[in-house]
Amino acid sequence: MSIVKRVAYFVGLPILLVLIWWILTLGPKNFFVPTPGELGQTFFEVWAGPRFVTDFIPSVIRLIIGLIATIVLGIVLGVLIGSFRWLRSLTEPLLEFFRAIPPPVLVPLFLLLIGPTDQMRIAVIVSGAIWPVLLNTVEGVRAVDEVLVNTSRTYRIDGFARLRHLVLPAASPQIMAGVRQSLSIGLILMVISEMFGGSSGLGFTIVLYQRSFAIPEMWSGIIVLGLIGIALSMISKAAEGMVLRWYRGLKEVQRDS
Repeated sequence: MSIVKRVAYFVGLPILLVLIWWILTLGPKNFFVPTPGELGQTFFEVWAGPRFVTDFIPSVIRLIIGLIATIVLGIVLGVLIGSFRWLRSLTEPLLEFFRAIPPPVLVPLFLLLIGPTDQMRIAVIVSGAIWPVLLNTVEGVRAVDEVLVNTSRTYRIDGFARLRHLVLPAASPQIMAGVRQSLSIGLILMVISEMFGGSSGLGFTIVLYQRSFAIPEMWSGIIVLGLIGIALSMISKAAEGMVLRWYRGLKEVQRDS
């Protein structure tokens, strides 16, 4: 697909939606739904000013730290649990118990234990976003081809070498699928943690604008969250393309043969 077509597909639907939005707001003005022009002006007034430093940057930093911790912990624990059958049997009931708890209900608990700090908000992100990475990693490690495992043992490839050259590459498709899911969950939990126990950040700002009936400003915060989601998706696709380059090449060879 050419670059022109990619750009057209990427911006075509948003432009169409903005056009429909503009047409629907040509009539009597609705207090709760700003026009595209009004929202665009408000967007730059709010987020090109002090709010960018006091709210946007802290939220993004917390999100990045939380997601990095989520991915590292999820992969490390997933590889460990997936490598030992007895450990899987031991931890499975506990994992199912904690996975069933909705992460937002942990916010009051973290507020009591940690306090309304950045560490609390990062802990909320990790507590909910880790499950797709952890469980996908466990399943990916369990699904490693037994023939390849036995071959590596025959050639005395063990320890870190086996992990690096066999286990992680074989499990990487499922790991990346889990990472992709965790990104959106992390963004949601970032907002929730700031709404409940924050004095700054995007979630706090959106609620503040909503309570003060600053409707265009509230919408502008929602637009910022959507743009962060798009950026996370693009980064995820780029990382997945690099990590799974061998896997996609193998699939193309299998399809052509």
